[in-house]
Amino acid sequence: MDAHDLLTIGEVADRSGFPPSALRFYEREGLLRTTRTSGGQRRYERSVLRRLAFIRAARTIGVGLDEVREGLDRLPNGRTPTKADWSRLSKAWRGRLDEQIDALVALRDGLDSCIGCGCLSLARCRLYNPGDRAAEAGSGARLLPPLLRRTPAQGV
Repeated sequence: MDAHDLLTIGEVADRSGFPPSALRFYEREGLLRTTRTSGGQRRYERSVLRRLAFIRAARTIGVGLDEVREGLDRLPNGRTPTKADWSRLSKAWRGRLDEQIDALVALRDGLDSCIGCGCLSLARCRLYNPGDRAAEAGSGARLLPPLLRRTPAQGV
């Protein structure tokens, strides 16, 4: 491999939009591979940009790091992943995306009448949540589809 095909952490951060701290984290987690210069500086193969795009897409739809790692581990070593490689990996996401779309449509269609929070403050809550039975299921907007009940800490 030509040294010109290797990118510094700053170049990868600029090109990918991920901060250097995220790149180091993904390396520690085994999602990215680097080489080191004689001075210990990280160098990334240009193909790391595709891996990072995959990570961003996966995380955006709620794929956990373990599942991302499993997917990336199925990619070939020593060659740039092809469109077929990426297509095979992303097929597993189709069902998840369909669920999210359905959940968002339900949320959109219900926003003007009820947001599924179990608050009993709207007249319709008596229909959807009589006696605040949703409270028995735990805190939060229990009547929303599960995909829309993630807390910010659970992240995307």
